[in-house]
Amino acid sequence: MLSIYKTIDESGRLEAIDTIEHGCWINIVAPSDEDLLLISKKVGVPMDFLKAALDEEETSRIDAEDENLLVIVDIPFTEMEDNSLTYDSYPLAIIHTDSIIITVCLKNSKILIDFIDRKIKSFYTFKRSRFILQILYRISIYYLIYLRQIDKKSVMIEQKLQRSIRNKEFIQLFSLEKSLVYFSTSLKANEITLEKMLKLELLKKYPEDQDILEDVIIENKQAIEMTNIYSNILNGTMDAFGSLISNNLNIVMKLLASITIVMSIPNIIFGSFGMNLNGIPFSKNINGFMIVYGITAVICVFCIMFLKKKDLF
Repeated sequence: MLSIYKTIDESGRLEAIDTIEHGCWINIVAPSDEDLLLISKKVGVPMDFLKAALDEEETSRIDAEDENLLVIVDIPFTEMEDNSLTYDSYPLAIIHTDSIIITVCLKNSKILIDFIDRKIKSFYTFKRSRFILQILYRISIYYLIYLRQIDKKSVMIEQKLQRSIRNKEFIQLFSLEKSLVYFSTSLKANEITLEKMLKLELLKKYPEDQDILEDVIIENKQAIEMTNIYSNILNGTMDAFGSLISNNLNIVMKLLASITIVMSIPNIIFGSFGMNLNGIPFSKNINGFMIVYGITAVICVFCIMFLKKKDLF
């Protein structure tokens, strides 16, 4: 999908246009090779720049060629998987040319939709360096939003696990833990890219742009700290519930072993009295059956009391 937008006047009114004009923004989502070839020829951007973000494994980096600047950053995404919300990150390419801005991504992102829906104040497509910084700042904000969501989801799953330990909740916790690993890797890669951007001449023209970039770096570092904290908490929770399951299993096995010991007493006694031999005690007594049962019951009671005293029952 290929969309072209342009801020019409100083009021910030954004409109979709049909042709590429000076000061416009080209938003490319999951493009075909024909779309990329068309943009490359019309704008003069290398195909390598346009295809860079189409590789899911592409890492965050900065590259420059002629008048074109490529900034690749990892942005957060949410997806539905097995009726559960999962979190991941994908590369976003931001290409700064001498006249326009181009964004390329594999999927439609809420971050860019916010710009299209005019949720961002003081947003102008012709202020290209400022636009890049606003995108980066929005990325950091969404990382923080999704991290808080992950924290709330983990708390909800913990409450469910306290009532009933099931595999479903453990799989959900594992999925959240995996999402935090993805976020941590992406944020650290973004941090290196943002630090490099401080040295760009493009961002040294306007002091306000440098201030915004420093704010972005601060937000990114905060997101890294939150990711580490939530990851440690989640790891501790997983370990705690794993120990709890193991402890519950030991309790069950201990109870079953104690019951087996108690039940073995009647088997031994009744097996002995079941032998077809002369001289079996109480064989001539009319109440012999009840006497044997009574003796067995008394022994079993004493055995239960002993096991309970040893905290084995």
